[in-house]
Amino acid sequence: MRRWILGKPPGGDRNGVFPVTQVSHVMIATPYLLYLGHSTDPADIKTSRGLAVFRPEICVGEYRHDDCTLTLDLPRMDFAAARAAGAKTLVLGIANAGGKLGDALIVDALAALEAGLDIASGLHQRLNAEPRLAEAAARLGRKLHDVREPRPDIPIGNGKPRAGRRLLTVGTDCSVGKMYTTLCLARALEKRGVTADFRATGQTGILIAGDGVPLDAVIADFISGAIEQISPARSDDGWDLIEGQGSLYHPSFAGVSMGLIHGAQPEALVLCHDPVRPHMRGLPHYKLPGIGDCIEANLRAARLTSANVRMVGIALNTSAMPEAEAAALCARTEAEFGLPTSDPYRFGVETILDRLLGVEAAVPAAVQTA
Repeated sequence: MRRWILGKPPGGDRNGVFPVTQVSHVMIATPYLLYLGHSTDPADIKTSRGLAVFRPEICVGEYRHDDCTLTLDLPRMDFAAARAAGAKTLVLGIANAGGKLGDALIVDALAALEAGLDIASGLHQRLNAEPRLAEAAARLGRKLHDVREPRPDIPIGNGKPRAGRRLLTVGTDCSVGKMYTTLCLARALEKRGVTADFRATGQTGILIAGDGVPLDAVIADFISGAIEQISPARSDDGWDLIEGQGSLYHPSFAGVSMGLIHGAQPEALVLCHDPVRPHMRGLPHYKLPGIGDCIEANLRAARLTSANVRMVGIALNTSAMPEAEAAALCARTEAEFGLPTSDPYRFGVETILDRLLGVEAAVPAAVQTA
């Protein structure tokens, strides 16, 4: 059975434009053909899925093999058909252990180049470092885009207080919906007439927004500085919505999460959580932390550079749950922790924004000081 993983964004249809900014120095030609390949795990196609959800207007179709059990509900195309339909770039929007290209992926990428498509990838292994792809691209006059290539002028973070309003999404684990939550918050703020800018920190977000920093490719000493760089001081009373990465409780990625928290100097945090996940992603020997413990740990870490930081909401990824059960869980979680709780993509983020903007009563003292 093929698994459908698209739905209707809260407050709009699939063709709604989210508040993202395209910048001219990112020269990745659109429209895109989204690559699913041989994937069977929904978590492995989060880049392709994110583009299909948040930038459907620049996605003409999907490429998948017969053994792929997933779909983005886009037209299935081969490379020639996609090129004829106007596609300019094949986005290798998949993830795998170690971020390797692999022989099967390289064969597909070579075929796409021959069909007249550029290639964009967020994998750790660089397209330009693979001789077969580099030779083919040079011969055919095609471009290879490695999204996980950080800019060369990232400074070391200094922690100096800077003006502006910033919200950071954090998580109990990696891949629990931090990017989705951040984008939904940005879109909802814009609908309220509040200036909001999405600050991408991962390859999917960068492809959606057209700018950002691939934080997991930044040398550790420069992580906080990279975040200071992409969310500089601002005086327009607008918000920077900063996409979180990893989790303070994930042994593999906690270092990235900590540097991100310190560089963000967030005024507000939103905690993201997958309530049906049995263990930390990729680490079956580590159980998920409790929500309360995670709230406390993130607030404590954030206070190093933002003394008055507050938790303003909890975002649950309930995509694997029936709607009634998901709504009941949100209500129970909100009652337990005294924080607005929602599945941002499924139910919207209005109650979280009310708390953020002070529409509701102040955050309970027990939560502020956790």
